[in-house]
Amino acid sequence: MGKNNNINRRRFLKLLGAGSVVTAATFSGCKPKAMEAPEEEYKHQVEPPKGKMTYRRNPKTNEDVSLLGYGMMRLPTTDGAAARESDAPIDQEQVNRLVDYAIEHGVNYFDTSPAYCKGMSEHATGIALSRHPRNSYYIATKLSNFSEDTWSKQASIEMFNNSLKELQVDYIDYYLLHNIGMGGMEFFETRYENNGILDWLVEQRKAGRIRNLGFSYHGDIEVFDYLLSMHDEYHWDFVQIELNYLDWHYADEINPRNVDAEYLYGELQKRGIPSVIMEPLLGGRLSNVPQYIAARMKGRDPEHSVASWAFRYAGSPEGVLTVLSGMTYMEHLKDNLLSYSPLRPVSEDDKSFLEQVAKELVNMETIPCNDCKYCMPCPYGVDIPGIFVHYNKCKNAGSLPVDPEQEDYARYRREYLIGLDRSVPRIRQANHCIACGQCKPHCPQNIDIPRELHQIDMYVERLKQSREL
Repeated sequence: MGKNNNINRRRFLKLLGAGSVVTAATFSGCKPKAMEAPEEEYKHQVEPPKGKMTYRRNPKTNEDVSLLGYGMMRLPTTDGAAARESDAPIDQEQVNRLVDYAIEHGVNYFDTSPAYCKGMSEHATGIALSRHPRNSYYIATKLSNFSEDTWSKQASIEMFNNSLKELQVDYIDYYLLHNIGMGGMEFFETRYENNGILDWLVEQRKAGRIRNLGFSYHGDIEVFDYLLSMHDEYHWDFVQIELNYLDWHYADEINPRNVDAEYLYGELQKRGIPSVIMEPLLGGRLSNVPQYIAARMKGRDPEHSVASWAFRYAGSPEGVLTVLSGMTYMEHLKDNLLSYSPLRPVSEDDKSFLEQVAKELVNMETIPCNDCKYCMPCPYGVDIPGIFVHYNKCKNAGSLPVDPEQEDYARYRREYLIGLDRSVPRIRQANHCIACGQCKPHCPQNIDIPRELHQIDMYVERLKQSREL
């Protein structure tokens, strides 16, 4: 499928993009030691202080919300992996420990969804939080009515009521219309307006079953602008947007259909709407930057992690209410607590430095996949995010085999192919994509997934067929 044995050298190089920085890589998915730096940092991790969390005031309720919000989308499983990558049951005892530690260190915002962790996140979150006084935490969850069988008003109401049941609460602190913009205006109207569910949610806010009503935005800017134009009618209490130092100015360069965070945040600020931030690490990419960038970051701030730069950046704007992080392991939780206990806002000099980092990362031309897995499962078994993650790791590491004339091409070629087979079983690789397109509407980054898989398939086939062009 998708083989083109006559692809010429110029097309091959254009497909890959020449000019990668050359660094060493291992066989396990082209991940050099530099990419493992965050794990090394945790060996010397200090204990985060208690009572130092930075809070932001909700202007509607006057409640103080922790700047670090716990995203419950990557909960640990009994086999040690995150629930998004494993079929094992959620490790409830570990979830309880993480939640207890977070609350003990000042975290009070917990974000979940009926769609997270294969439908088990709300249940696990409810168990963990119900062990604490209800006034000690705020719960955010979503109307994740993506599938056609949830589009009716009754089905959406049932989803809302089931969230209350799973979370063991009688009201939701922060309720979101989920993934607004995905699928454009027509999809939004089908999910929320034509069925009357948006008006019903406004009624629930008046009744106190919802304390704050907002939406999470991905994709089509027409929908974002439309909802903000309706602010006088709906009175949005908050909006969740993607914001990080790469997306601030370069979101549309990562993906032409994305919108710069500077615009999104600015539009919310004009209306006095607090921002909840998702993807501060851009799917982990801003914690796994190339070695030479990581070294510069550590040189400027040796006491903190590479990831802390991204968290400090996302938390610095005053209009940000909380910054979400999906934390699977205690080391990640502690590191993020250190970033916000208390926050050291990025200086103008820091911003200039991160702007330069962003320019360099944009030039790496990776596939803008955040490994969210909304595209999964593929009906033909293709591991879409696994394929993209492997490609991006090698691209970021500078170990992508691009040109037979490049130094270490043969080694990079071998490492890429071995790493791909170790990361993604052959039966689930890109050559099994039939371009059915079922995945495309579900991608928050609006990636043309079949096209990208086809290009990677051609690339891999070419690497397999010959050591030289």
